Amino acid sequence: MDAEFYKTLFDDGLISEESFNKLNQPQQHPDLSVHWEVRTLLYVGVVLLTGGLGLAVYENIDTIGHTAVLTLIGLIAAGCFIYCFRTTKPFSWDKVSAPNAYFDYILLLGSISLVSFIGYWQFQYHIFGTDYGLATLIPMLALFFTGYYFDHLGILSMAIANLAVWMGVSVTPKALLLQNDFDKGTLTNTYIVLAIVLLAAAFLTDRYRLKKHFKFSYQHYGVHAGYISLLAGYFHYYDGYLAAVYMLALFLLSALLYFDAMKNKSFYFLLLMTLYTYFAISCLVMRMLFLAATEGALYLAFFYFIGSALALIFLLIHFNKKLKTA
Repeated sequence: MDAEFYKTLFDDGLISEESFNKLNQPQQHPDLSVHWEVRTLLYVGVVLLTGGLGLAVYENIDTIGHTAVLTLIGLIAAGCFIYCFRTTKPFSWDKVSAPNAYFDYILLLGSISLVSFIGYWQFQYHIFGTDYGLATLIPMLALFFTGYYFDHLGILSMAIANLAVWMGVSVTPKALLLQNDFDKGTLTNTYIVLAIVLLAAAFLTDRYRLKKHFKFSYQHYGVHAGYISLLAGYFHYYDGYLAAVYMLALFLLSALLYFDAMKNKSFYFLLLMTLYTYFAISCLVMRMLFLAATEGALYLAFFYFIGSALALIFLLIHFNKKLKTA
C-alpha cells in the first residue's frame, strides 16, 4: 500500500488523522538497508578470526605442538564442511541461494581452514616432498569443487588465485625459485596462457549456462592477467620484434573485450579496456618521441598527456551514453 491509498482513506473519513500520520510515516522515512554492510562485517570477521588464530598459534607453537595445531585446524575444516554438506540445497547449474544467513561464512571458514591445513602439513612435514605443483594442485581442485558445489563466488575467487599459483609454480623449476631469476619470459607466457584459460572459461560459462553468474569472476581475473602479461611481455622484448607481437595481441584483446562489453552492457569492462589500451598507446607514443631525441619531443609529450587525458574522459562519457541508449 502506498501513501496515496492512505490519503484516500483519510479524505473519506475512514481513518483518523493520528492513524494517517502513523501509516504515512514509513513512507516518508523508508528503512535503510544494511544488508551489504552486515555481510562485509561477517566476511571481515571470518578473516580476522583465522588470522587471529594463526597469530596465536605462531606465538605459542613451542608449547602447543605442530600435531595439536594440525588437529585443531583439521577439526575446524571438517566441522564446517560436515555442516555445509548437511545444510546445502541440491546442486544446480543455475544460481543457488544460501540456505541460511550464516551458511556462506561457515563455508568460507571451512575453506580457509582446509587450505591452511594442507599448507601447514606440507610446510612442516613435507608430505608432497619437493613437488610444489602437487602441493598447490590439491587445494586448487578442492576450492573449485567447493565453489561450484556450494555456489560460492568468494571461494571461486580463491580457486582462481590458486590456479595462478599452481601454474606459476608448475612451470618454474625449483632452482629458478631459489635463485629468484625470472628474466626469461617464462612466467609472462604462463600467465598469458592463464588469461586465455580464464577468458575461455568465462565464455563457456556464459555460452552453456554453467553457473552463468560465475562469468564475471573469470572474466575479471582473465582481463587483468591478460593485459598485465602482454604489457610485461612487450617490455621484456622491448628491443626485439616480439614486442610488436605482444602489442598486437593486446589490441586484439581490447577489440574482443569491447564487443563483449557492448553486447552485455558492461561499463566496468569498457573502462578496463579503455584504461589498459590508453596505457599501451601512451607507451608507443612515448617510445616514438624518445626515439626522435629532439628538444621538441619533451613538449610534445607534455601536450600529449594533456590532450589524451581530455580525450579519454570524453571517450568514457561517450561509452556511458552509448550503453544507456543501447
